Amino acid sequence: MNEKMTQNMSNASADGEIDILEIIVYLKSKWKFLLVFLFFGVVFGCLAAMWIRPSFKSDILLQVNVKGNKQGLALGEMGALFDVSTPSAAEMELIKSRVILDQVVQDERLCYSAVPLNKLDRLMHREGRMDLELLVIPRAFEEAKGELVARVTADSSAYEVIGLEGEVVLSGKVGETYRKPFAGDTLAICVKNLTATVGQTFLLTAVHPQVAAGNLLKGLSISEEGKSSGIIRVSLENRYADRVAAILNTVANTYLKQNIEMRSAEAKKTLMFLEEQLPGVKAKLDSAEQKLTSFRNAKGTIDLSGETRLHLEKDVTLQQRIIELEQKKQEVLRLFRAEHPTVRTIEEQQARLRRELARQQRSASSLPVLQQEVLSLQEEVEVNNKLYTNLLNNIQQLRVVQAGEVGNVRIVDQAYEPLKPNKPNRKLIFLGVMGAFLLLGCFIVYIRRLLSNGVCSSSEVEQATGVGVYGKLPMLDGKTLNDVYKPCVATNPDDPFAEGIRALRTALEFSVFSDGKKVLMVSGLVQGVGKSFVSTNLAASFAMSGKKVLLVDMDLRRGHLFKHSQKGLCEMLEEENYGDDYVVKVMDNFHVLGAGARVVNPGGLLTSSRFSAFLDAFRDKYDLIVLDTPPVFQCSDALLVEKHADYLLCVLKHAAHTIESIQDALNTFDRSTETPLQKAFVFNKCERHAGSGYGSYGYYGYHKKY
Repeated sequence: MNEKMTQNMSNASADGEIDILEIIVYLKSKWKFLLVFLFFGVVFGCLAAMWIRPSFKSDILLQVNVKGNKQGLALGEMGALFDVSTPSAAEMELIKSRVILDQVVQDERLCYSAVPLNKLDRLMHREGRMDLELLVIPRAFEEAKGELVARVTADSSAYEVIGLEGEVVLSGKVGETYRKPFAGDTLAICVKNLTATVGQTFLLTAVHPQVAAGNLLKGLSISEEGKSSGIIRVSLENRYADRVAAILNTVANTYLKQNIEMRSAEAKKTLMFLEEQLPGVKAKLDSAEQKLTSFRNAKGTIDLSGETRLHLEKDVTLQQRIIELEQKKQEVLRLFRAEHPTVRTIEEQQARLRRELARQQRSASSLPVLQQEVLSLQEEVEVNNKLYTNLLNNIQQLRVVQAGEVGNVRIVDQAYEPLKPNKPNRKLIFLGVMGAFLLLGCFIVYIRRLLSNGVCSSSEVEQATGVGVYGKLPMLDGKTLNDVYKPCVATNPDDPFAEGIRALRTALEFSVFSDGKKVLMVSGLVQGVGKSFVSTNLAASFAMSGKKVLLVDMDLRRGHLFKHSQKGLCEMLEEENYGDDYVVKVMDNFHVLGAGARVVNPGGLLTSSRFSAFLDAFRDKYDLIVLDTPPVFQCSDALLVEKHADYLLCVLKHAAHTIESIQDALNTFDRSTETPLQKAFVFNKCERHAGSGYGSYGYYGYHKKY
């Protein structure tokens, strides 16, 4: 099939370039076939344009502070842990996360849907609406591929649920929740809103939240306005204007809430850690104060010397710094591993302070024993007291930060309810479907032409057969009957077909009849190529040029130039009367001899000497005798006539014959005579177009005498 298509495409371009106008004209010739596709395109285009449900689109606008939140600086070095910059790309991905979408699905009840089922109402845009607050369908019913249908009853605020067998499962009203045993489990439903006419039905479905979140994600369009602007636009389409606005606003509010919670999560974790440490520090402080009080009760009040007080202050400062570094290390370990450089730096600072504290304690060993005991007890009290005070201050600061956290995003524009749908463009859909059907029809027509073996190229015929093609006759508009009394060249001389006949006549005059030949045989391969029509108009054209012409209908089986009741060639051959009794004068110089009565065996008349005598008798009376013979592939009469003819003109129908059939016809003609005739081809019923030369010449005037 591919080889055939390739061959035909190459044949189409054998005359030169691929002619687009020729293709267009060929499509024009199949206008009735294309009109059917155009009709279906109009019908289906209207249905498609009306069938598609309207869709509303809205959007929200968010602003991201990419520089981060500076409120954490209130904690000094600890606050730096919460100052994290978040780029817009990361925020866009967070909007698509399941944390956000799952919450939106739950809040907006996107798991439940009620789809209208009335097809006529959909075409007429009269569909109702049902919003569900709750729908739980038993799993066994879903696995059985069952469908639940809700139907609006006589009261527009009431409905009934219909099962698989058409039974009424339950009847309910809007705003009320119902639970009823069904399919071995419980069916639960609550209709939040119902706007429909009596009798309208809805298909009830409930999908898994993950599926609903996936569908929501597919519908969301998230993009950043400008480059690194920090402005994020989120848009969505939905069947209902209020629903698309509600869903988008829920997305914005959920995302804003999650953003605040995420940014305050570090402060919350640190606060929990400090609050867990607070009871232990308080217990140590109480124990240290109790020991100091017991020592004073036993030993009395002891005044510390200046050296002892100096040791006490240094020891307290060092221990406090060691404890603060330990707290900082614990915070950092929640963000980094133990081998991280930040952790290693803190550990080195602690080791240095511990070495310094050890030296300080060794120098205190030179003090009196009583002073050493007082120093140790008072040092423990001071350290625990400062540690407890610092914990309380940090806890208070973290609570302030957590309460005042506002996140790094804000909602610039809330979603609005669209006033009109953005889809569908019904005019575009209608034109698109209609155009698609028309293109489909053109494609089918063109493919059928490519797949056909019909020859369209005159050069291809000449190269394959060695016989010249003397002309291409265009197809006439409408159905034209072969009326010998009204040939086209006489009644409509400005028609392109008439001009083609005159061109053919000129070619034959210069190549054939310049040698004094008078008998022109016109034949074809099969019936329906327009052979008799070409013979009639060619003979009339010769007559109009001044020659005396006789056109003979050689189809003795089914002649059609005249009625069979009118006598003609058959009677002339049987009676051996070679006068002009049966010849009809049609116009000046144009005479016609019909076939006459039908005969069972016309071969007997054509092979006898009578037919040869007939031609000899009329050669002297006429300048040209045109013999309109039957098709060569349908009977042998043309081969019998060929022996008496001087020249053969074979009529080919445009794009109807293969090269093989044309070659077979030539071989058949050549085998029927000892000396093959001179031959020529003419293409008939060719498609007209502006570039083919089939235009009208009436503007220049036409002289009927010529």
